[in-house]
Parts: sequence; C-alpha cells; structure tokens
Amino acid sequence: MPKLSLKKIISNQKNLERVLDNLKDGIIAHDLNRRIFYFNREAEKITGYSRKEVIGKDCHIAFGEPFCGGRCSFLNDKPTLTDKAEYSINLMTKGGESRQVEMSVVMMKDDNNQDFGVLACFRDITDLLNLKIRAGESNGFSNIIGMDNKMLTLFRQIKDVAEYDYPVHISGETGTGKELVALAIHNESRRAGIGSFVPINCGALPEGIIESELFGHVKGAFSGAIRDKKGRFELADGGSIFFDEIAELSKLLQVKLLRFLQDGTFEKVGGEKIISVNVRVISATNKNLKKEVLKNRFREDLFYRLKVIPINIPPLRERKTDIPVLVDFFLDQAKNDGQKKKKFSNEALSIMMDYSWPGNVRELQNTVLFSIVKCHGSIIKQDDLPLELKTSKNSIQKRGPSGKLDVDAVNKALIKTGGNKAKAAKLLGVGRATLYRFFNDNPEKFKDG
Repeated sequence: MPKLSLKKIISNQKNLERVLDNLKDGIIAHDLNRRIFYFNREAEKITGYSRKEVIGKDCHIAFGEPFCGGRCSFLNDKPTLTDKAEYSINLMTKGGESRQVEMSVVMMKDDNNQDFGVLACFRDITDLLNLKIRAGESNGFSNIIGMDNKMLTLFRQIKDVAEYDYPVHISGETGTGKELVALAIHNESRRAGIGSFVPINCGALPEGIIESELFGHVKGAFSGAIRDKKGRFELADGGSIFFDEIAELSKLLQVKLLRFLQDGTFEKVGGEKIISVNVRVISATNKNLKKEVLKNRFREDLFYRLKVIPINIPPLRERKTDIPVLVDFFLDQAKNDGQKKKKFSNEALSIMMDYSWPGNVRELQNTVLFSIVKCHGSIIKQDDLPLELKTSKNSIQKRGPSGKLDVDAVNKALIKTGGNKAKAAKLLGVGRATLYRFFNDNPEKFKDG
C-alpha cells in the first residue's frame, strides 16, 4: 500500500476541496481584484449564499456590501492588508439575519513571494455568545462589562434592537455608559459594515454652531464659513448618529430633527439643496424626557419619534455584584507592561460595595485610578481610597450582608467556583465571614450548602 503524505493529499484538487468542505470554519478566497475563486460548504451555511451565486464575482457585489464591513482591507484601490489580520465582525446573511463571526484574514503568496490573493477563515459565534449571555458565563458584551441579571437583560435588548433601524432612546444616570450602549447597538447591527458611528453631545456645543455641526453649511453661509462643510448627518450616512443629552437641544433644532425623522432629509445652513441620507438615530439623556415635555421644554411629537424603542441602563448601586468585575477590568487596563497588577484588599472592596456611587461606573473607574496612584504597595487598602468613600454614610460597614449580596449572585458565584465558598466570597468582593452570615440568614435558600 503506497505511503500517504499531506503533500500528496492536498496536491489533488478534489482531495483538497474535500478537506476544506469538512472544516467547521467558513473559507472564502479572492484575488487582488476581489474576484472570489473559492467558497466552501461552511461558508454557504453561515452566509446563506451558494457557491454559484458568488464564485467569479467581486465580493462587494456578491454580498451587496463589503463582506468584512468597515474592516475590509480592499475598500480602496490599494489593499491595506500586509500579512494577517484577526477581528470580530457582524455580517448580514442572504436572509437578512445578523450573525457575529470571528474572522482571520491572511495574504496568499506565490512561489516568488508575490501577493496573489486573500484567504479568509471565519467562524459563526452568534449562538455561543447568546448562550454565554443567558447562562451568565460572560463578564461583558460588546465592550460593556457586567454579569448582573439587569445587565444580561440589557445585553439581550441590545442584540434584539440592533437588527432593526428604528430610533432608540437610552435613558440612564450620568456615568452609566449611555454612549457605550449606543455604540454597541451600532456595532451589533449591519450598519457597522456600511457607515460610521457619529456621536454629538447636544449640551457641549454652543447653540450658535450646533446647527452647522449637525447639518453642515455652505460657503458664505455666515462669517467664517470659508468653504462647504459636511455635518454629522452626512458623515453618518449609512451608519448611526448618536445624540447625547438630547434634552438640551433648542426648540428650533428640535423642529429640524423632527423633520429629518419624518422624511430623512435636511438642508445645510445657508443652502437650498435638499439632502437625503440613510442614518439610524440613537438618542440619550439623563433627564426624564416625559417631564421635559410636560414642562414644555421638549416637543411631544419629537419625544414619541425618538422613543420608539426605549432602553434604560441600571445605575451601579442597583448592580453592585458587578463592582468586583469592573474593578478587575479597570486594574487590567491601568497596568503598564511589565508592571505587577495591583489588587484591592477585602476591606477596601467592602467599602466600595457599600458606597452608593452617584457618579456610577465613571466614578468607579476614577476611584480605581486614584487608588492605584495613592497606593505604594501591591495591595490597595482602605486608606488609599478617595476621601468621599471613606467618609460617606453609605460606606460605614455594617454587620451582615444587607445591600451587598443576593441569592442569585451567590448561587452564580458558587457555580463558578465549584462550591468553594472562600473563592466565591472573593469573586463577590466580600469577606468569608460576610458570606457565611448570608448563608446563616438565608438557610432556606441554601438547603444543600
């Protein structure tokens, strides 16, 4: 019997195709002109497109838009890919379904080491991510950190609304991460592969220039308008525009925004030409918009246009079991190369768990950074915390776990640690004594514990 070798197997075209067709990853290959010359069976399954529909076509035409979205290395005449790239993207299937995939792209070279094409390998991770979110096994989603049930509900909302183009209104206190949620909605949608995410803070720009910032202006529209300028709406064409602090928008601009939401058109400042763009509008505020309507500060018709899909972000004091996870994330971010990662003592973390966090996640991040600078050792102690945490009435340590723990969070921690109570206490950011008291106070909830 002849001896088999890998070289002999893959040198036969049918054998090679058989190997590639039995992979659990999608494979697509195209030349330097983006003409597709290979598309395996798993690629058909993930995308919903058949080989007959794509082979020989420009990949941008075959899929109706860049297959790799905004990460495509062949958006312009000259490829930006030099060797290899890895990233996650959202792609739209032939049936209009959004799928999240992990992509690995490599430049192919001939015997003379000259580039001749691109090989892309991709795996569908949509169902895996959904399972992790449902099971609470993920400590975050789309750059948003959290494991609390309220956050898992938020993650599911983001995935659900991302598939539609309806306006979304995000409410939440200052520092809860409204722009992060807006960006996640954009990134999880098909628009991430077509257009940009363009934010604008309505409260940070003077009223005299905000109209120009939004809609652009023509040359000579006002003193200083020395050339035509595109506004945020034009820059966001195909993508999403995010209005932060929407309640600060003047009545005049509320009217113009309402008109855009009605027919998708606007005029530049000083211009007469009607411009049409395809933009998804996401808005946010830390105020109660309904109350602003009742006070006649915000148009009721605009309120209902913006709030087609409402999303509320819970404040940090309502998801305190996320504090240890967030602290660990911020410690990782702050660590310099070669520097040992610092840790918070149980006493310091306990004070942080009891604090009300009026500034929410942003305040927590600032607290971590302050404590890192203040601490001269590897363990951050309670004396290293900002003064407002140590002196706050909310941070006085009380006997018992009131306000710190709940049954669901404890059970999750026990599952993650295999029933190890000491490790579960560390994961929850409390002392072992605190956790044991919680068991004693809730015996009916932990009959097996």
